[in-house]
Amino acid sequence: MKYLDEFRDGELAKNIAANIAREAVSNRTYRLMEFCGGHTHAISRYGLVDLLPASVRMIHGPGCPVCVLPIGRVDQAIRLARERGVILCTYADTMRVPASDNLSLMRAKANGADVRMIYSTQDALKIARENPQREVVFIAIGFETTTPPTAVAVKQAAAEGLKNFSILCDHVLTPAAMHAILAVEGGVALDGFVGPAHVSTVIGSKPYEPFADDYGKPVVIAGFEPLDVMQAILMLVRQINAGRAAVENEFTRAVTREGNLKAQELVAEVFELRDTFEWRGLGSVPHSALKLRPKFAAFDAELKFNVDYVAVPDNKACECAAILRGQKRPQECKIFGTVCTPENPVGSCMVSSEGGCAAHYSYGRFRETA
Repeated sequence: MKYLDEFRDGELAKNIAANIAREAVSNRTYRLMEFCGGHTHAISRYGLVDLLPASVRMIHGPGCPVCVLPIGRVDQAIRLARERGVILCTYADTMRVPASDNLSLMRAKANGADVRMIYSTQDALKIARENPQREVVFIAIGFETTTPPTAVAVKQAAAEGLKNFSILCDHVLTPAAMHAILAVEGGVALDGFVGPAHVSTVIGSKPYEPFADDYGKPVVIAGFEPLDVMQAILMLVRQINAGRAAVENEFTRAVTREGNLKAQELVAEVFELRDTFEWRGLGSVPHSALKLRPKFAAFDAELKFNVDYVAVPDNKACECAAILRGQKRPQECKIFGTVCTPENPVGSCMVSSEGGCAAHYSYGRFRETA
């Protein structure tokens, strides 16, 4: 397949790996965080760690939107479905995120709540149109990639006068999380970032420049194919060896410096910054998430149903928070692969295929044994 198989060429991967091995200094460690869960999945799926020298260490980041959603946000959604009788619409991964009282959206649905899995915001709007007598709430989750479709849905609802449609807004922002990672007291030491692909098609490469200019951390934006990731690692190694810190774009076939201006304008019209937002693993991070502007307040489910957010601590046995901060690896969690599996997730990192634990369970858990 043109433009896909080319980025999965094994011989080219070996060539890039040879360049990395030749240029990486053996007596130092290159600590590189792949921020995005899509990169974590690619690294595990294609066994890229096996192609890297011991001096290059890849560290999981908090770039999985389902993983960073705290328990209290899932509890909010469950309360809406169970206590307010709304039709709750959500993407598939969110269905299985563990909540309080041994619940999840899937288990709430099994107990009678009207929770419906959808594939797009347009599905939620269609359900609202078909059920004018019912309140329909869409759980708006994700980073900058999924925010524009939510903005479109809100504007459509306003234009059509769909008064029975609203959103529970859990959209979060990538640069704020990267700042939080670097600011965590006693956090993991990093030498550079593999920047996210899909997010960067929307926001561009410009928002990462403070990490190079202010923190001295190089950022290389990479696509999700194995050769994309390998090339980004080589570019980071070269920057670190040269003592440089800049934002470079490996994913030039999709990402520009300015990004998608039309999508950015649409999001800015509908949303504004929250003062603070709680992330799993990072705690409350200022200006790291979005809420609807007053103009669209009628479509804000938190205001419409007066459903408060209540913070809930993570399961004490689960190391998901430390894994999202890059401080631990999935296999260092005592319940990984035993009590906590994709069929019975204890923490959110085991739910989504982009989660570090799910990726390692699927592709890497036998690697140490081998």
